Amino acid sequence: MPTPDSEVPYGTLDLMVLKTLAVMGPLHGYGLARRIEQVTGGLALNQGTIYPALLRLEQKAWIKSSWGTSDNNRRARFYAITAAGRRQLAAEAALWARTVSMVNRLLEDES
Repeated sequence: MPTPDSEVPYGTLDLMVLKTLAVMGPLHGYGLARRIEQVTGGLALNQGTIYPALLRLEQKAWIKSSWGTSDNNRRARFYAITAAGRRQLAAEAALWARTVSMVNRLLEDES
């Protein structure tokens, strides 16, 4: 059964969060979710998806958080990638590239 376009493919959310923080710098959770939605062309991340992921990544020390003020003058927790997170991003990106390559070869096989 196909998954809706709005669902996060299993195992990709950490990669998307780490990559977004590496490119954009520190972001609050809402801003991070909206940026991922913008880049992916509509992948909607709700609070029940993004915040547990941020907590998990922070517990693994791949990101760190600090309190700051958002653009609309509200107190918000901002997340930033750590050196360990950058190493993990490189490892996950390489694994993802290998996986995509294998699946593409399988799909292109006409034997």
